Amino acid sequence: MIRNISTLSKNLTVLAVFVTLQGFLIAQDNTEKGEIISVSDESSTVDINITNPLDNQPGMYGSEMIAEKMPVASVHASTIEEIEGGLVTAWFGGTEEGARDVVIWLSRNEGDGWSKPLAVADGINASNRTQQPCWNPVLFKQSTGSLILFYKVGPSPTRWWGMMKRSDDEGKTWKKPIRLPNGYVGPVRNKPIELSNRTLLCGSSLEDSGWYVQIERFVQNRYWSKSKPLNSSLDFAAIQPTLLKYPDGSIQALCRSKSGRLTECWSTNGGKKWSRMRRSQLPNSNAGADGTVLADGRALLVYNHTRKGRSPLNVAISKDGTEWEAALVLENQPGEYSYPAVIQTSDGNVHITYTYNRTNIKHVVVDPSKLKTVPITQGQWPQ
Repeated sequence: MIRNISTLSKNLTVLAVFVTLQGFLIAQDNTEKGEIISVSDESSTVDINITNPLDNQPGMYGSEMIAEKMPVASVHASTIEEIEGGLVTAWFGGTEEGARDVVIWLSRNEGDGWSKPLAVADGINASNRTQQPCWNPVLFKQSTGSLILFYKVGPSPTRWWGMMKRSDDEGKTWKKPIRLPNGYVGPVRNKPIELSNRTLLCGSSLEDSGWYVQIERFVQNRYWSKSKPLNSSLDFAAIQPTLLKYPDGSIQALCRSKSGRLTECWSTNGGKKWSRMRRSQLPNSNAGADGTVLADGRALLVYNHTRKGRSPLNVAISKDGTEWEAALVLENQPGEYSYPAVIQTSDGNVHITYTYNRTNIKHVVVDPSKLKTVPITQGQWPQ
């Protein structure tokens, strides 16, 4: 496993940038000159240049952009995973979302900064010399040590299909891609859960005949099966579930929806049967969310706490998945800060990546033991 994730943060610096988005200028806070804060406890070994007041929040460890400048104009939908000695992240990017030149990009960090982004998967069909766009990569490292990259290929989410590739050397090289069976897309946006029998429980969804959520199971690295839809179009239009497995064995599926809130389903038998979908207390602006259950049993969720737009981007904590507490505000300026990916690494730190105005992928490190939380009452973020 990893030697020391904290060494990855040696050069973390919060960037004060100006980004042009859809014809208007989006400005970061004009703050006073940042001060260098020395972090001296055993688990934190870096100096961080504080130039954004949001980085003064308890638990915020540091942040950085994955690339100084991306090799393509538009990037979105990142994923992150822990590898031996570091981290690996991937995303899709090209001219714009849905363009034929959109491929899956990947960068690795083994303590000396993020590597130059490289294209690792595309939608090229050599037999007929056509190319389709790629979408929504998901990285997951199995207990066997194999790193899997799930992704989608197709002209649109209503017509895409699932693909997967494997790496046995921490993402340095990849085997030939495999197309998933018809009707399966694998984990649609968020990482799967590996059960005790090594089955991968994948939060999935389809958009070909309305929005509906399904749970897919990848058994013994060979066989696929799936649940019935967890929602009815008469109740909720929902997609992109994130799965949270609690210490008591229960599993929560929190879903993006068009209902103004995140929706949820629960399972108490390893994902075989699910409760009827209902609204959670957390708002949702039809934007993706992601989370993880921490080693201490608490759930940590990253999402846009708003009913409209994709800012702000927030972090909430819960002991039971029902009552949530406000922990951090990652972004609060106009713009798009969306589609987070969340993991907790073996040293206890939480790593979050997310879309930063479609021009870059931002990486944030959080120390969950230092978070100061305030209850969220009636869905209102505390001031």
